[in-house]
Amino acid sequence: MSDAETPPESEFDPVAPNTGEEFEPVDVFPDSDDFDLRPGADSCYKCSTCDTNCPVAEVDDDFPGPKFQGPEQWRLKQSDDDHEIDDSVMDCSNCMRCDNACPSGVPLSQMHNTARGEYVSEQMDKLSVEYIRNRILANYRTSAFFASKVPRIANFAMNFGPARWVMEKTLGVTSERDFPEFANQTFREWWADRGGQVQSRENARAARKRRGLPEDADKKVAYFHGCYSNYNTPEVGKAMVRVFEDFGYEVVAPEQKCSGTPMFANGMLDDARRHAETNVSSMSELVDEGYHAIASCTSCSMALRQEYPELFDIDGIDKVAENTFEAIEYLRIHEDLKGEVQAADVDGDLAEEFAYHAPCHSRNQGLDRQAVELFRDLDGAEIEDVGDSCSGISGTYGWKEEKYEKSMEIGEEMFEHMDHADGETGMTECPTCAMQMEHGSGYEIRHPLELLEAALVE
Repeated sequence: MSDAETPPESEFDPVAPNTGEEFEPVDVFPDSDDFDLRPGADSCYKCSTCDTNCPVAEVDDDFPGPKFQGPEQWRLKQSDDDHEIDDSVMDCSNCMRCDNACPSGVPLSQMHNTARGEYVSEQMDKLSVEYIRNRILANYRTSAFFASKVPRIANFAMNFGPARWVMEKTLGVTSERDFPEFANQTFREWWADRGGQVQSRENARAARKRRGLPEDADKKVAYFHGCYSNYNTPEVGKAMVRVFEDFGYEVVAPEQKCSGTPMFANGMLDDARRHAETNVSSMSELVDEGYHAIASCTSCSMALRQEYPELFDIDGIDKVAENTFEAIEYLRIHEDLKGEVQAADVDGDLAEEFAYHAPCHSRNQGLDRQAVELFRDLDGAEIEDVGDSCSGISGTYGWKEEKYEKSMEIGEEMFEHMDHADGETGMTECPTCAMQMEHGSGYEIRHPLELLEAALVE
C-alpha cells in the first residue's frame, strides 16, 4: 500500500474502564428522616390518566391535577430546598379517584395528604379566615358534640337565614346548603339506654339459638360508627346493630373519635393523628380479642384500612387496617347474605325504587356494585345505579363558599341520572354524598343498612 493510501490515524482514545474502586455515585436523594415517597414517585410514567379521572380538574381549569400535586411536586421538593408546596393542593377534594385510575399503583392520595399537611403546617396563615374555617369544618365532631346537647336549638340556629348569611360572609361557609339536623338522641345514648354490649350479647345468643347455631359461637364485631351516624343519623347505627345481632353477632361500640377523613382533606394531619391514636388503641385491643372492626360509612372504613397505615406510625395500626371492613362487605364475606336477601321481601316505607350512588371511597375499596347486586333480587324494592360520577361534595369541599359552584358542577351528571331514574328515593353509604344527593335532587336518601334491616330483621 502506498503512502497516499495509508488511512489517517484514529482520534478515538478510549479510557481505561472504571472498576468502581474510585467511583463515588452522585447522591441524588440524600438520607433524610422526611416521609419518603420516592418508590411511588418513580413509578409514575406521566400517562396523565389520574388527571383525566379527577373530577376537580374536569371543572376547574386552574387546578393542575393529581399528577402535579403528587409525583411532580415531590420531585420539585427533592431538587429545590426552597421549593414551597403550591397552594393549589388545597383545591384537591380528597375523593381519591386518582388512586383507582393509576395503572402503576402510585399512592397519589398519600402524596396529596402529605403535601397538604406540609402546606397547612408550614405555609398557611394560622390567623386567616380560610384556616379558621377549615379547622372548624375538619373538626365537625367537636361542634356536633355541643350541638347534640341542645339539638332543637342547634337545628333552628344552624338553618336560620340571617345566621347562615353571616357564616358565609365571615367564615366562607356557603349559605346555599341546609345544615344536617342533629338527632334528639345520639346513637351512643341509644346504645347505653338499651344496655350496650350486655344487651347485644343477649340478642346475639337468642339469634344464634333461633338459627340453630352454637350459643358460644365466636361471632363478634366492633362497630366504628363515626361522627355522622352518632350525631345525625343514629337510625343507620341502630340498623347496623340489629342486622348484625340478627345474624348472631355480638356488637361492641368502643371508645372512638373522628376517623380523620375531613382532617385529611383539610391538611390537619396533627389533629387526625390524635384521633387516630384513640381509634387504633381501642380497636387494636379488640382485634386481639377476636373482634373485627366494621364501619357503616365507607369514608371511615377507608381511613382505618388505608389512610392510617399510609400516614401514621402507631402501634397496632397495621393490625387494625387488616381487620377493618365496611359493614355489608363483612356480611357478604362471612354470611350467605345474598341468599338471605333473595328469600326476603320488604314492604312499608322502604318498599321503594331507589336511585343508588356509589361514593368515591366505596369505589376505592371495590364496593361500588355491592348494593346494586345485593338488592337486585329483593322482592318489594328496586334499585338503579345512577352512574359512576363523583357526587361533588367530597366531605367539607362542597361546604366552602368558593367551591360550592364547582361541587354542584361536578355533581351535575349524578343529578341528571337521578332525575331520569324510576324512583324518587336515593341510596348511598356516604353521609355527605347523601347531603349532595338530597340537595341536588330533593330526594329522601336512605342507607343500604336501613333497607337490609327492613328486609331481614323481624
